[in-house]
Amino acid sequence: MKLLVVLLASLFVGDASLWAAPPKRGSRTPISHRRSYSRIRFPIVVDPTKDDVTTFDDPVVRQVVVEALGSANGAVVAMDPTSGRVLSIVNQKLAFSSGFEPCSTIKPVIALAALQEGIITRDTMLPIARRRYMDLTEAMAHSNNKFFEVLGNRLGFSTVSRYAQLLGLGERSGYMIPEEQPGLLPQVAPAFGGVARMSSFGEGIRVTPLQLASLASTLANGGTMYYLQYPRTEEDRLSFTPRVHRQLDIQPLLPELREGMLAAVLYGTARQSFDPAGEQALGKTGTCNDEGLGGRLGWFVSYADQAHPRVVLVVLLRGYRRKISGPHAAEIAGRIYRGLREHNYFAVGLPVTVTTASRLNPN
Repeated sequence: MKLLVVLLASLFVGDASLWAAPPKRGSRTPISHRRSYSRIRFPIVVDPTKDDVTTFDDPVVRQVVVEALGSANGAVVAMDPTSGRVLSIVNQKLAFSSGFEPCSTIKPVIALAALQEGIITRDTMLPIARRRYMDLTEAMAHSNNKFFEVLGNRLGFSTVSRYAQLLGLGERSGYMIPEEQPGLLPQVAPAFGGVARMSSFGEGIRVTPLQLASLASTLANGGTMYYLQYPRTEEDRLSFTPRVHRQLDIQPLLPELREGMLAAVLYGTARQSFDPAGEQALGKTGTCNDEGLGGRLGWFVSYADQAHPRVVLVVLLRGYRRKISGPHAAEIAGRIYRGLREHNYFAVGLPVTVTTASRLNPN
């Protein structure tokens, strides 16, 4: 009976690796390497701030992020979605790595593609199991894999790839950030699961925290994809000016997508980020196995204040323990949002130099 419950749960819950021990079933890892998984361990206690260069980080944001992350093996990117300015990067070595599977954070990309292509509307119900249907809001809230696998199959590999590239995956998001890497978009559908698994777990894709911050920023501000800029000299800080990478005509589609991201925070997989006294966040979790290392990944991509977005947060966790998950990453983001509220960050607003540049240079 317990096995039956677990199997059924894995059909309905998007971050399904919460139920499975790594490596994931169907992995292409050579047999000769599989026995080594039991010997691989991530450190339980780390200093995620080690070797970070923080001279020009926003001091309030960085302090709150460091306190919220604690000794977790993870990274956090915080940025201003109205200008593209990176406010702080904690664990810069991890944030500037070559990229990781996006897990379920790929689902907003698939949702936008399906809405734009007319495959679904807000009210479309898709079959996710025998005699069970689900709409986009519920599928986003609960990160339902089957829903997005159906969308991926209907869109096809070339369309999924085109929208992923349009939304910044597979290319550098930053301007003059030499450490940043471009991630990876596959040239053909993944052998394991094809476009369906690519659309539910991001199979074959590698994204960086900066790319996901850019994606969340574009969703937050209504379609302006800014180059991410990370001023690390006094001259760069004083002369900061937003730079637009591209303008996307996605505003009409965003209410449907935002409703699902808000539902995820209110009662879905990201509910641990909910702050009833603060600026309400919208977000998307992701959980999957860390390819090649036998560990796990936990993502949470979010932004605060739907009407007047103030800050984007991307939380990435890595490790072997089952606690490493999208919901746990959302919990850390919730601590950050609450910490910023307690420091009156949302009342005061962003630094004067950023706010002024944004008003003078909206494009």
